[in-house]
Amino acid sequence: MSKKIILISASPRKGGNSDFLCDEFMRGALEAGHNVEKIRVSEKDIRYCTGCCACVGKQGACVQKDDVNSIMARVIGADVIVLATPVYFHSINAQMKTFIDRACPFYSMISNKDVYFIISAAGGSGVIESTVKSLRQFTECLSHITEKAVISITGVWDVGGVKGTKAVKEAYEAGKKA
Repeated sequence: MSKKIILISASPRKGGNSDFLCDEFMRGALEAGHNVEKIRVSEKDIRYCTGCCACVGKQGACVQKDDVNSIMARVIGADVIVLATPVYFHSINAQMKTFIDRACPFYSMISNKDVYFIISAAGGSGVIESTVKSLRQFTECLSHITEKAVISITGVWDVGGVKGTKAVKEAYEAGKKA
């Protein structure tokens, strides 16, 4: 059965390590016959949450006029969500954090999803654990979410550092099985 899969790539570097792993996941998912869309948040107009609270009591709409409303509609309509981020100071980067913060008016509508985390880091395994914890803090606010896999790589800094590693195959295989 074909699934709708949305990949949220927070890498500011096109072709960066977490972004490359997204592409491998997408390649596997497309080969498996799924409907796949990748959104690079750094290429979208996604403003910071202003804390205006206009969304409180108004589920499904943010008053800011940027790309978030249309992106969240696609997230809500997906069967599978992939959240991909590089690690910055032991956690998700600013692009992913901004995306998550802007989910406030929508989070109660994001339910019954399989979720995958893709994480790349220059540092060791401890930074992966703290980043997974940050992502789980978000997904635990959602309803009926099944975490399917964490695909991670450490020790990569430069663009392309992930190439030739086992994480590439893991991302591809996860996409095929999604």
